[in-house]
Order: sequence, then structure tokens, then C-alpha cells
Amino acid sequence: MILSNLETIPGARVTRHLGLVSGNTIRAKHIGRDIMAGLKNIVGGELEGYTELLAESRNEAISRMIQMAQSMGANAVVNVRFSTSSVTQGAAELFAYGTAVVIEPLAAQAPRPPAAPPRPGPGQGQGRGGPPSI
Repeated sequence: MILSNLETIPGARVTRHLGLVSGNTIRAKHIGRDIMAGLKNIVGGELEGYTELLAESRNEAISRMIQMAQSMGANAVVNVRFSTSSVTQGAAELFAYGTAVVIEPLAAQAPRPPAAPPRPGPGQGQGRGGPPSI
């Protein structure tokens, strides 16, 4: 399954548009992560527990979106986007969505042969580009 945040896939053309697909997950904070996040707020730095939680949520939402696209017969999802929202205190939703499509590769174009050098016209010599010899 090809996923792209572009509206098209370079080197391919869309042959069928199947419609909107989405996947979501709602995750709650973990008390252990909250304690560590509270300490990090004091000293500063990355909130690694929340970074992991967000990465897990994103992967789950993408997986669900792909399952929906595959069930429709898609081999790609274009224009993929993400959205988050707070559901309740301590829980948030991560939502992934895009357009399910069927794509096929563009036909490879055969390389053109190099152009032949120009032939000299009447009165033009075969020498080094100077006047014709007499």
C-alpha cells in the first residue's frame, strides 16, 4: 500500500477513485508517563513518554486507514492527513484520513536517440569550420 500526502503519486496515474478512508484511535494518558512528564516540565526536555504514545497512536490510526482502503480494493491512499482532538481530560483522539485510489505505473518512455550532427551545406567545407580550401 502506497501512502502519500500528495494528491498524486509521481510516476503513476490514478485509474480509479474509491473514496474517503480513515482510521482513528483514542488514547488515555498513563499515570507513570504523567509523573515523568511532570518532572520534565520542571527541568525541561522532551516528554519521551508522550512522544512514544503519539507514535503508537499514529501507527494504529494509519493501520486502520490502510485496512479500510484494502477492503475497498485500493492499492494507494493519497492526500493523507492527520488530525488530533481532545475527547476528555486525559484522553485524545488521533485521526488519519485520505483518499483511496487504484494507481498504475506510467508507461516508461523509450529514450530518444541522439540527434545526428548537421550536414554541411553547399559551399561549406569539411575542414575545421573555416572557409573551403581551393
